[in-house]
Amino acid sequence: MKYKYETHMHTSEGSACGFSTGAEMAIAYKKAGYDGIIVTDHFFNGHTAVDRSLPWREKICDFCKGYENAKRQGEKIGLSVFFGWEYAYEGSEFLTYGLDKNWLLANPGIMTMPVYEYITFAKSHGGYIVQAHPFRQECYIKRFTLLPEVTDAVEVYNQRNSDPAQNARAEWYAESYGLAKTAGSDCHTADRPGKSGVSLDYKLNSIDDYIEAVRWGNLEIIKS
Repeated sequence: MKYKYETHMHTSEGSACGFSTGAEMAIAYKKAGYDGIIVTDHFFNGHTAVDRSLPWREKICDFCKGYENAKRQGEKIGLSVFFGWEYAYEGSEFLTYGLDKNWLLANPGIMTMPVYEYITFAKSHGGYIVQAHPFRQECYIKRFTLLPEVTDAVEVYNQRNSDPAQNARAEWYAESYGLAKTAGSDCHTADRPGKSGVSLDYKLNSIDDYIEAVRWGNLEIIKS
């Protein structure tokens, strides 16, 4: 038996580009045959749905609503739901796993850190960094920012990339620097749940289980 997981998706509560709530996304992925999802909404330096003028605590509480709503729904329907976020730098984006809401509440200073410093700081506290779609070419992306010396893994397949060559370049990048590989659909709407992500021979019980699976290559890439 294989277990399927979505590793990169957005909700309307946390991402301005999201079209469906966390609960709606959970239902859609359960119907699509997935065993779990990781909610990775855009953080405040990206396409966030959160009012940036709010005090830090309020911003974090609003940011986490998509994940929390998805998790509550997941508990009702038998879908595992884990937490992460997508941190942006001039269009390049880094998925952060392994840290939680309490860590975000305690570290407002991350918004003033340069991207290299942010990644190093997050990792020093147990975070795991996956560069999302590193070679995506779109009008909002100013330049490619590659940080192989601090990045843990690469999203070598992203379902929303407009050109297959972008995924091929990501694969080349990961192999060239010996970085771990993963994949995700980057889904934004429950009407079209993703068809990518990863599959494993065992069930994930925590975000740390996912990190270990990526780190040791104990997964298969799902390509749509």
